[in-house]
Amino acid sequence: MPPIDTSPVMLILWALFGYLMGSVPYGMLTARFMGLGNLRDIGSGNIGATNVLRTGSKKAAALTLLLDAGKGAVAVLIARAMAAEDAVQLTALAAMIGHCFPVWLRFDGGKGVATFLGIMLALAWPAGIGCCLIWLVAVAATRVSSMGALAAASASTFLLVITGYGYMLILGIALTLLLYLRHRANIIRIKAGTEPKIGQKG
Repeated sequence: MPPIDTSPVMLILWALFGYLMGSVPYGMLTARFMGLGNLRDIGSGNIGATNVLRTGSKKAAALTLLLDAGKGAVAVLIARAMAAEDAVQLTALAAMIGHCFPVWLRFDGGKGVATFLGIMLALAWPAGIGCCLIWLVAVAATRVSSMGALAAASASTFLLVITGYGYMLILGIALTLLLYLRHRANIIRIKAGTEPKIGQKG
């Protein structure tokens, strides 16, 4: 955990900045802009790239993935350029919370996978690359997006420690727990063998 060098007022402002950056529902905006309909009426109803892919548009899904990852990364990079480490880590957590619980969608947002990966890449790029590789391997092996997310999140704190970012351990644990919280239903379906594969409609 970093030392608290930032004033309470500035920490609140950075948290608000991170939350607002993370709360932009790029999946829904992309789907509507590309004429794919309302994501709430498609597949799982989730606003992330995996559900966008169920519309049949790989381009829209890829764009959603990049934008959701980018908003987390950009929030962290802006904070890092302008503030102390305590504000950076708070901004990162707030961006993740914003994606998962956006005020614009009555606090019912995405599951945070792409945003989590973007945040990790911006916070600690060696650990972030490791998370991305684990996500890719798990998804390629299972064709289940949630398996990749859970595997990457599970490894993230270990990767932070071995790559020299142990001072981010508490943040890493918080991000992991948040991602697991958002994947509660997926975990139940994985155990039951009913979790849909990537690209599967309905």
